Amino acid sequence: MAPKTATAAMAPKTATAATAQLTAPADAEAKSAYPGERFGLPERGPGSVASMPRRVLALLIDWLLSMLIAYWLTHSQFWTIVVFAIEVYVLTATTGFTVGKRLLGIRAVRIGGGYIGLGWALLRTLILLTVVPPLLTDHDLRGLHDRAADTIVIRV
Repeated sequence: MAPKTATAAMAPKTATAATAQLTAPADAEAKSAYPGERFGLPERGPGSVASMPRRVLALLIDWLLSMLIAYWLTHSQFWTIVVFAIEVYVLTATTGFTVGKRLLGIRAVRIGGGYIGLGWALLRTLILLTVVPPLLTDHDLRGLHDRAADTIVIRV
């Protein structure tokens, strides 16, 4: 009887281990009954995870305001992205609010609590500017920019 080769014996274990690593986060997310539960946030009301329509509307308000400011300052809408980036970065880093978020009663906070700070707000803003990552949300409605900066958007 010929001995089994090391590669033949290891193949199923390697595939299983790789699959388990890929599916582990999905199992952790599936245990939450509502967005934010695994972070100890309430299901509804102040402190709960902000809904996507509210977040998108806040983003639209911030973008329109940035367009108005850019046009007022430069008589061109070309600078809208720069004004938007500055507004989002500075206001998120210092207060967690942007103008749109403030008007709609939502705020970005660190998972552990407190303000986001300059470094994390910069990372969050840069990823937000790429447009697609904020649309890729997890069960807690956190886009890639939120997950990278360890933040979540909540109702105030």
